[in-house]
Amino acid sequence: MGKPVHFKVHFITYYLLVCLYLFSTSCGKDPVDTVDCTGLTPTYSVDTKPILDASCAQTNCHDSVTKENGYDFSTYATAMPISQQENFLGAIQHKGGFKPMPESGPKLSQNKIDLLTCWVQNGSPE
Repeated sequence: MGKPVHFKVHFITYYLLVCLYLFSTSCGKDPVDTVDCTGLTPTYSVDTKPILDASCAQTNCHDSVTKENGYDFSTYATAMPISQQENFLGAIQHKGGFKPMPESGPKLSQNKIDLLTCWVQNGSPE
């Protein structure tokens, strides 16, 4: 004798809900990493700007003229609001679901990534 119909309906409903959950969580972006920034408070002008100038705010990229994808890292006033977007750290950390940056060069060193991450975690001070 077979199992009652209500058991089959509940099983199918449960199975569909599990599949829906797995599908919806697998298509998102990976979360960005956080860093222990104890004793480290990088600023834009001293620590961040040199990294962004060398890797991002270059001609035909995220400079004040080109502003690729609307991003301009050439000044604090333009870089600070961008740094608060999830895409900033996701791209620099090469997380899944984000376009890895810098696009035209190798991934930044872990020290530079950590410095930029601490800058953002500390509120992106000038």
